[in-house]
Amino acid sequence: QVQLVESGGGLVQAGGSLRLSCAASGRTFSRYSMGWFRQAPGKEREFVAAISWIGGSTYYADAVKGRFTISRNNARNTLYLQMNSLEPEDTAVYYCAASTRGSAATVVSGYDYWGQGTQVTVSS
Repeated sequence: QVQLVESGGGLVQAGGSLRLSCAASGRTFSRYSMGWFRQAPGKEREFVAAISWIGGSTYYADAVKGRFTISRNNARNTLYLQMNSLEPEDTAVYYCAASTRGSAATVVSGYDYWGQGTQVTVSS
C-alpha cells in the first residue's frame, strides 16, 4: 500500500511555470513506476507523463512534450512535474499515480494508487 499526496498547484498566468510534487509514503517507492495525469472539467482523465521505477525512462503526452519534465527523488520518496510555458489548455486537476507492475504505463488502468489531486489554473 502506498499513499500519495500532491502539492504545488495554483493559479498562474499563461507562459508561467509551476512545479508539482507528489510525496509518497512507504519504503518501496523506488520500486514503483510513477505517472502524472490530469482531468479538466467535463473531460476524461488523461495521461501527462510517466517515469520508470529507476528513473531511466520517461514518457510524455504530445501536448506537453518539450514543456513539462517529470523526475523523481527516490531518497525523498517524491515525484515531481516541472511545468513551463503553461497554457490555458493545461488547466486541470493534476493527479500522481503509482504502478506496481514494473513498466511506466501511459493509461489510467496501468496504475494502482492515486493521489487526491491538485488544481492547476492557467489564466490567459
